[in-house]
Parts: sequence; C-alpha cells; structure tokens
Amino acid sequence: MGLEAATGGGLAMPPDADPETEKLFRAFVRDGRIVAMPAKYSRRRVLLDYVARLFEPGVRYPEKDVNDMLSLVYDDFAELRRFLVDEGFMTREYAVYWRSGGTVDI
Repeated sequence: MGLEAATGGGLAMPPDADPETEKLFRAFVRDGRIVAMPAKYSRRRVLLDYVARLFEPGVRYPEKDVNDMLSLVYDDFAELRRFLVDEGFMTREYAVYWRSGGTVDI
C-alpha cells in the first residue's frame, strides 16, 4: 500500500469487512483518519493491523518517512509509531523501521 495509498485517503475499510471490522471503522476512523485510539486492547490490535498495511513488507523506512505516513492517519503519529513497535507490527533499529508483523495481502 505505501505512502501513495495513504495519501489517497488514509485507512479504508476493506470491501469484504466483517460486521465487527465495520463497527470498528465506524467508531474510530473518519475520512481515512483515526479519530481516537481504541482503549480496548483487542480493538486496538485490529486497528493497528490495518495501519501496518500502509507499509510494504521487506522495505526499510527512515523514521521521517514513517512519521510522515503515520501523520496522514493519526494526529499523534509518535504514539501510533510506538504502538506499532510495541505490538510487534514494526521493528526499529537505529531510526530505521520495517514491517515485522500483521496481515499480508497476497
């Protein structure tokens, strides 16, 4: 998906979303942007999985690029970046990030 997709509208509800995912997006995402981070752990993990899909597997991103991409979908991009790393969706080493978890579309 990458930066191009994020600039084209941010997070989009998948066309084949189940009712629970639809409910999650209706509650926490407006116009492709996260309006609030879910307090419930399981909901937050599902939302983070969709955020992680903005990053291509196998690509290494400088921190500035990660911040730029995340700022397109959430005001507190630093918090979102920490969540992604803490929950194992991304790995960080020397200010370089790469996707290390989450769902991969094939």
